[in-house]
Amino acid sequence: MLLAFDGSHDAEAAITTAARLLRGREAVVVTAWEPAATWAPYDPVTLIAAPLERLIAQAAGIDESLRELANGIMERGVQVATEAGFHATGRIARGRPATVICAVADEVKADPIVVGARGVGRIESALLGSVSGAVVIHAQRPVIVVPHHHAP
Repeated sequence: MLLAFDGSHDAEAAITTAARLLRGREAVVVTAWEPAATWAPYDPVTLIAAPLERLIAQAAGIDESLRELANGIMERGVQVATEAGFHATGRIARGRPATVICAVADEVKADPIVVGARGVGRIESALLGSVSGAVVIHAQRPVIVVPHHHAP
């Protein structure tokens, strides 16, 4: 199985909730990270400044810091999963979270994929996107979505 983990309380709740149903299974914890150069600007002013910000990000080593941060988040996810009763290993992968989750799930033949839902409203989802929604739509495997504020 695949446990998507971004360090949030909702992702942690998803792992502990899944453990009640699927404890003792092999699990891969995946954390995605996006290079700064791929961040999509969401307002016209950012469109103008984006090329300069990308050059600065590359020069400052921001991507390496983002990768290291993702590794720490993934390690925390493995710890949460192990404490919950899974036989867990971890991976970080570069790219948009929903795309990464689906790709890694296919690679490890995950059954199921477990994701948490943050519970953002329709407007926030429309502007920022919903990782859990995109995974449900694009995954070629079963997906368990644990709702926001679900008490483990």
